[in-house]
Amino acid sequence: MNKYMIYLNGKRCIGCHGCEVHCKANKNLPVGPYLCEIDHSVMVKVKSVPKTEFSFRSCYHCEDPFCLAICPTGAIVKRADGIVYIDQEKCIGCMACAGSCPWTIPQLNPETKKAIKCDYCMDRVDAGLNPACVTKCTTHALKFVELRPL
Repeated sequence: MNKYMIYLNGKRCIGCHGCEVHCKANKNLPVGPYLCEIDHSVMVKVKSVPKTEFSFRSCYHCEDPFCLAICPTGAIVKRADGIVYIDQEKCIGCMACAGSCPWTIPQLNPETKKAIKCDYCMDRVDAGLNPACVTKCTTHALKFVELRPL
């Protein structure tokens, strides 16, 4: 089974945050926690003119996730296709997962008091669709790709 990733073409991204909006709408999440992050701080020089480029940071769905190993309830699960997700029924909101993640990707949902993180909209992936952030990216800067073994 193939592994997945979300690829950002930084030259196309305009930092509109549409990916975040559609992610939250798809997951019915409140304003606050971010399942991905658009970084506006990357400055580069193009022909001696400063230009801002954007970077997209989402869960990396690690090969050997620290969050999975530390979760005391077994709420963090890694599927055969590499998608790492949080089982909301088992999560107790202790946030050990965020503390163990080098990128502090898991966030606390202020309404449910449970951890949340990007799961590539696995319900959509299972239905043969792209994650909501990719589908609704206005400039088509995000691509959902399958990583194939070499």
